[in-house]
Amino acid sequence: MATRVIESPFIDPRHACFRLKIRESRIHHRGVYALEPIPAHRKVIEYTGERLNRREAKLRGQGSVTYLFSIDDYWTLDGAVGGSGAEIINHSCDPNLRSCVFKGHILYISKRPIRRGEELTVDYRFPHTIERVRCCCQSGNCRGTINLKRE
Repeated sequence: MATRVIESPFIDPRHACFRLKIRESRIHHRGVYALEPIPAHRKVIEYTGERLNRREAKLRGQGSVTYLFSIDDYWTLDGAVGGSGAEIINHSCDPNLRSCVFKGHILYISKRPIRRGEELTVDYRFPHTIERVRCCCQSGNCRGTINLKRE
């Protein structure tokens, strides 16, 4: 399966609770930015995409760029197909969002107040058992990899 690159990503206002914008990022390629202040502990955006079973997700996950987010051990969303714009949110080891799976939906919730103009970030929490992916977040707490450390 060929890698699906999102040529013209956009924020789908049906899934965003605040005004957000996609633009160039210092972390990686493009990122999502707050156009207004966002209070702590609020739903910011829902991660949407095509629902894939385990077999299809494994096939699509073989590309160099993917927008896959696992809901559980069987279902995964592919944000490259029908994404809300949340798939463009970059990783940080010190994120301002957390992900929450609720009734089969993936929600991004603010961990703290987010300033207007601030880039939205989430910890991807890749398992330590998969290939190591270098982190570029530049936060003071950067662990150097998007993968979680061995416990």
